[in-house]
Amino acid sequence: MNEQKKKSKKDPSEMRHGYTTGACATAMTKAALIALITKEVPEQVTIYLPVGQFATFQVEAFHVTADTVMCETIKDAGDDPDATHQARIQSTVRLLPSSTIRIDGGIGVGRVTKPGLPVPVGEAAINPVPRKMLYQVIEELTQQYGISQGVEAVISVPDGEEIAKKTLNGRLGIIGGISILGTRGTVVPFSSSAYMASIVQAISVAKAAGCDHLVITTGGRSEKYAMQQYPELPEEAFIEMGDFVGFTLKHIKRLGIKKVSLVGMMGKFSKVAQGVMMVHSKSAPVDFHFLQQLARKAGAPDQLVTEVLEANTASQVGEWMLEHNIPRFFEELCKSCCYHAIAHVKGGINVSTSLYSMKGECLGKAENIDEIDEDDWNRG
Repeated sequence: MNEQKKKSKKDPSEMRHGYTTGACATAMTKAALIALITKEVPEQVTIYLPVGQFATFQVEAFHVTADTVMCETIKDAGDDPDATHQARIQSTVRLLPSSTIRIDGGIGVGRVTKPGLPVPVGEAAINPVPRKMLYQVIEELTQQYGISQGVEAVISVPDGEEIAKKTLNGRLGIIGGISILGTRGTVVPFSSSAYMASIVQAISVAKAAGCDHLVITTGGRSEKYAMQQYPELPEEAFIEMGDFVGFTLKHIKRLGIKKVSLVGMMGKFSKVAQGVMMVHSKSAPVDFHFLQQLARKAGAPDQLVTEVLEANTASQVGEWMLEHNIPRFFEELCKSCCYHAIAHVKGGINVSTSLYSMKGECLGKAENIDEIDEDDWNRG
């Protein structure tokens, strides 16, 4: 626990980078194929990563049969809080009578069951860049050792099915384990790129499933309330956008989906209502002057309007408005969220916003707004 606290206080520039599941799988495929050809299992192997650097991986365990070799390494995610950190990544390699190269997933590597992902339905969830890395390392070794036979590499993650429960794989239609991922080969600590990539994949799956109305939420709790509000929509229609409001909205529009509903809570949505589209607490503080203007517009008593500036959090402001029975405050805030969402993507979409309390009480809504009406929306 103390070690985790130390990590969280580190400067990002001091944090240790780790390696992707794709890099680990490639390294173990190289180790296993070398062992199969030379009859000697290497203690470590070095591969060239897409990011443009070499990396060395230890072979932590191996198993040899008459015609296969399995090599295993332990994934090191560095200082990144990755669900796959310390996972066992294995590759089992055998030679084939034909000259083909076959890449597949074994235990703990998921199978794609829904269209919209970069891997076809029915195939192992080994993404394009790791798949290319695997092909390249096999081709290099077969040429180096003059092997004319084909090669099969089966990537496995013994604990992958359990690890996958901590990811979005089930929602994306990846069943039975984790995905083998990585475009760089390295894991950048606390990088937003992985989360943004999962948002893109989720929207693509929803589009492929025929969803024309998406519901985007800031987290698991707001998604639960959203599913209760929109029970008629399929699971694929619900996207956890986290802090990436603007990024998510733009990608939804880019894919031609015309209707989107935002569901969230006071803290983050008070920022969206101001036009802030990256709502992490460190990216933009709550503007209490804005909330004060909104309270005044909603008809709050003068004393309450004054007290808004003394609030500790946006949620506290919401509690005060609820206690004083000022529903228009929440309605105006939801309208403002809709208008800024539309403005951010330069129109062309229909937006609804629903605001919930931490306990799941719907505080306010703005339904089906598709344009900015300056006469109706007086910023005060």
